[in-house]
Amino acid sequence: MALCLAVMAVAVFVNVVLRYGFGSGVAASEELSRLLFVWMVFIGATAAYPLGQHMAFTSLLLPLRKKPTVLKLVAALIRIAVIVAAVLVAWGAWQQVRVGLDSQSVVLGYSNALLPLPALLSSVAIALMAGWELLRQRPLDLDHESDVE
Repeated sequence: MALCLAVMAVAVFVNVVLRYGFGSGVAASEELSRLLFVWMVFIGATAAYPLGQHMAFTSLLLPLRKKPTVLKLVAALIRIAVIVAAVLVAWGAWQQVRVGLDSQSVVLGYSNALLPLPALLSSVAIALMAGWELLRQRPLDLDHESDVE
Protein backbone atom coordinates (compact mmCIF):
# COMPACT_ATOMS: atom_id res chain seq x y z
CA MET A 1 0.00 0.00 0.00
CA ALA A 2 2.80 2.37 0.87
CA LEU A 3 4.51 1.77 -2.47
CA CYS A 4 1.24 2.39 -4.35
CA LEU A 5 0.65 5.58 -2.40
CA ALA A 6 4.21 6.82 -2.91
CA VAL A 7 4.23 6.22 -6.67
CA MET A 8 0.75 7.71 -6.99
CA ALA A 9 1.71 10.82 -5.01
CA VAL A 10 4.88 11.38 -7.05
CA ALA A 11 3.06 10.84 -10.35
CA VAL A 12 0.27 13.28 -9.47
CA PHE A 13 2.69 15.86 -8.03
CA VAL A 14 4.91 15.79 -11.13
CA ASN A 15 1.86 16.02 -13.37
CA VAL A 16 0.48 19.03 -11.46
CA VAL A 17 3.85 20.82 -11.56
CA LEU A 18 4.22 20.15 -15.28
CA ARG A 19 0.65 21.14 -16.07
CA TYR A 20 0.55 24.41 -14.12
CA GLY A 21 4.21 25.32 -14.31
CA PHE A 22 5.03 24.42 -17.90
CA GLY A 23 1.68 24.05 -19.67
CA SER A 24 2.09 20.35 -20.35
CA GLY A 25 1.53 17.13 -18.43
CA VAL A 26 2.14 13.42 -18.45
CA ALA A 27 -0.97 11.65 -19.74
CA ALA A 28 0.16 8.35 -18.26
CA SER A 29 0.10 9.88 -14.78
CA GLU A 30 -3.70 9.83 -14.60
CA GLU A 31 -4.02 6.20 -15.72
CA LEU A 32 -1.25 5.08 -13.41
CA SER A 33 -2.75 6.94 -10.46
CA ARG A 34 -6.19 5.43 -11.06
CA LEU A 35 -4.79 1.90 -11.34
CA LEU A 36 -2.64 2.27 -8.22
CA PHE A 37 -5.51 3.81 -6.24
CA VAL A 38 -7.80 0.87 -7.01
CA TRP A 39 -5.10 -1.62 -6.00
CA MET A 40 -4.30 0.35 -2.83
CA VAL A 41 -7.95 0.42 -1.73
CA PHE A 42 -8.44 -3.32 -2.14
CA ILE A 43 -5.10 -4.20 -0.54
CA GLY A 44 -6.14 -2.04 2.41
CA ALA A 45 -9.57 -3.67 2.62
CA THR A 46 -8.02 -7.12 2.61
CA ALA A 47 -5.47 -6.17 5.26
CA ALA A 48 -8.13 -4.55 7.45
CA TYR A 49 -10.49 -7.54 7.54
CA PRO A 50 -8.54 -9.90 9.85
CA LEU A 51 -7.82 -6.99 12.21
CA GLY A 52 -11.53 -6.25 12.56
CA GLN A 53 -11.06 -2.73 11.22
CA HIS A 54 -13.95 -2.74 8.78
CA MET A 55 -17.28 -1.23 9.81
CA ALA A 56 -18.42 -2.66 13.12
CA PHE A 57 -21.84 -2.09 14.61
CA THR A 58 -20.80 -3.02 18.11
CA SER A 59 -23.56 -0.96 19.70
CA LEU A 60 -26.05 -3.43 18.21
CA LEU A 61 -24.10 -6.41 19.53
CA LEU A 62 -23.10 -5.16 23.00
CA PRO A 63 -26.45 -6.13 24.58
CA LEU A 64 -25.77 -9.70 23.45
CA ARG A 65 -22.52 -9.89 25.46
CA LYS A 66 -24.35 -11.53 28.36
CA LYS A 67 -25.97 -14.06 26.01
CA PRO A 68 -23.01 -16.04 24.58
CA THR A 69 -25.14 -18.56 22.68
CA VAL A 70 -27.05 -15.83 20.84
CA LEU A 71 -23.81 -13.92 20.22
CA LYS A 72 -22.25 -17.03 18.65
CA LEU A 73 -25.27 -17.41 16.39
CA VAL A 74 -25.14 -13.74 15.38
CA ALA A 75 -21.38 -14.04 14.72
CA ALA A 76 -22.04 -17.01 12.44
CA LEU A 77 -24.79 -15.11 10.60
CA ILE A 78 -22.53 -12.08 10.17
CA ARG A 79 -19.74 -14.23 8.75
CA ILE A 80 -22.14 -16.01 6.40
CA ALA A 81 -23.36 -12.60 5.19
CA VAL A 82 -19.74 -11.51 4.64
CA ILE A 83 -19.05 -14.65 2.62
CA VAL A 84 -22.18 -14.17 0.50
CA ALA A 85 -21.31 -10.52 -0.17
CA ALA A 86 -17.70 -11.40 -0.99
CA VAL A 87 -18.82 -14.13 -3.39
CA LEU A 88 -21.14 -11.66 -5.16
CA VAL A 89 -18.35 -9.10 -5.48
CA ALA A 90 -15.96 -11.80 -6.71
CA TRP A 91 -18.47 -12.98 -9.30
CA GLY A 92 -18.99 -9.45 -10.64
CA ALA A 93 -15.25 -8.73 -10.58
CA TRP A 94 -14.54 -11.99 -12.43
CA GLN A 95 -16.98 -10.96 -15.17
CA GLN A 96 -15.24 -7.59 -15.44
CA VAL A 97 -11.81 -9.25 -15.56
CA ARG A 98 -12.98 -11.42 -18.47
CA VAL A 99 -14.31 -8.37 -20.32
CA GLY A 100 -11.10 -6.43 -19.61
CA LEU A 101 -8.89 -9.14 -21.06
CA ASP A 102 -9.93 -8.07 -24.56
CA SER A 103 -9.13 -4.37 -24.15
CA GLN A 104 -6.14 -2.20 -23.36
CA SER A 105 -5.85 1.07 -21.47
CA VAL A 106 -5.63 4.07 -23.77
CA VAL A 107 -2.28 5.57 -22.76
CA LEU A 108 -0.20 2.94 -20.96
CA GLY A 109 -1.56 -0.05 -22.86
CA TYR A 110 -1.99 -2.37 -19.86
CA SER A 111 -4.82 -4.88 -19.92
CA ASN A 112 -8.06 -3.46 -18.55
CA ALA A 113 -8.41 -6.67 -16.57
CA LEU A 114 -5.94 -5.15 -14.08
CA LEU A 115 -8.59 -2.70 -12.80
CA PRO A 116 -11.17 -5.24 -11.48
CA LEU A 117 -8.55 -7.84 -10.59
CA PRO A 118 -7.87 -6.48 -7.07
CA ALA A 119 -11.61 -6.62 -6.30
CA LEU A 120 -11.61 -10.28 -7.29
CA LEU A 121 -8.52 -11.13 -5.26
CA SER A 122 -9.65 -9.12 -2.24
CA SER A 123 -13.14 -10.60 -2.13
CA VAL A 124 -11.79 -14.15 -2.47
CA ALA A 125 -9.31 -13.51 0.34
CA ILE A 126 -11.98 -11.97 2.60
CA ALA A 127 -14.38 -14.84 1.89
CA LEU A 128 -11.66 -17.35 2.80
CA MET A 129 -10.82 -15.48 6.02
CA ALA A 130 -14.49 -15.24 6.99
CA GLY A 131 -14.95 -18.93 6.23
CA TRP A 132 -11.96 -19.79 8.39
CA GLU A 133 -13.35 -17.67 11.24
CA LEU A 134 -16.72 -19.37 10.81
CA LEU A 135 -15.14 -22.84 10.99
CA ARG A 136 -13.07 -21.91 14.05
CA GLN A 137 -16.11 -20.23 15.64
CA ARG A 138 -13.95 -17.26 16.51
CA PRO A 139 -15.86 -14.77 18.68
CA LEU A 140 -16.57 -11.29 17.38
CA ASP A 141 -14.28 -8.50 18.54
CA LEU A 142 -16.55 -6.16 20.48
CA ASP A 143 -13.81 -3.94 21.87
CA HIS A 144 -14.36 -1.28 19.21
CA GLU A 145 -16.50 0.87 21.51
CA SER A 146 -13.28 2.02 23.19
CA ASP A 147 -12.23 3.55 19.84
CA VAL A 148 -15.31 5.73 19.67
CA GLU A 149 -15.25 9.12 21.36
